[in-house]
Amino acid sequence: MPDPVQDVAIRRPSPALAPYIERYIGYRMSGFPAGIHRGLPSRLLTFIISLDGPVEMLPPVGADARPVGRTSVTSMDAFVGGLDLCMTPIRHNGRQHGIAIELTPLGAGVVLGVPAGALVREVVPLTALLGARGRELIGRLHDAAGWPAKFAVLDAVLGRTLHERFAPAAEVAHAWSLLHDSPDGLDVARLAREVGWSRRTLSQRLRQDIGYPPRQLDRLFRFGRSRSLIQRGHLPTLTDVALQAGYFDHAHLVHEWQKLAGCTPTEWLAEVLPPVQDEQPAPDQY
Repeated sequence: MPDPVQDVAIRRPSPALAPYIERYIGYRMSGFPAGIHRGLPSRLLTFIISLDGPVEMLPPVGADARPVGRTSVTSMDAFVGGLDLCMTPIRHNGRQHGIAIELTPLGAGVVLGVPAGALVREVVPLTALLGARGRELIGRLHDAAGWPAKFAVLDAVLGRTLHERFAPAAEVAHAWSLLHDSPDGLDVARLAREVGWSRRTLSQRLRQDIGYPPRQLDRLFRFGRSRSLIQRGHLPTLTDVALQAGYFDHAHLVHEWQKLAGCTPTEWLAEVLPPVQDEQPAPDQY
């Protein structure tokens, strides 16, 4: 087997798209052993355009996996997946090439014309969401030579028609920002007071526009913080990671990883390949 090759390029989108998309990640990998990659839960939507054959997704795994829904293998070249509290196993042959678009739940309605809440726990072909524009985007990305040209295609096609009328309410955006910026979590009653809604209205609107109520979104944020801290490797122990990420203790961290990722953090580190459909950690991410 040849030595593994990894080519990753990262760029922020144009100013018009920056409020809705955090980054573009272009990836090309070859020479890795075939196997299963864990598609971990994330605070970002899974927006992938594969340039080297379809992505093969197995049924979700985890304590919150549905007994119905995606119960068989799903293969797609270009797709968007909503927020999910389960891990999706992805079968690969050691070669992967494509682009991940880090679309935020607040930006889903503006970029896709569909709120993130309509996509929760689902994986939808890109062409079912964007129609002819999706087909144009896929074709032009295949034709463009080099990452700068491909990123320019994303800016041009995705920025052409933004559905500003589908942007979430200011209260939803404020609640999302408060959850994002509160590593120790927020009491739902306090969050509702900060936003100016009742607890019931807040939960209903977050489910509608984002996909999950506050407590479940807080779980996603904590998990994402812990994952980034673990990958960076700057903290000496998992107990340190747990406390900085917002968990009660080491046991709480491991329990949540087993429920959301289907493994412990140590097991994940031992098997992890370079991320594809997941976000790559960056110092300013959480």
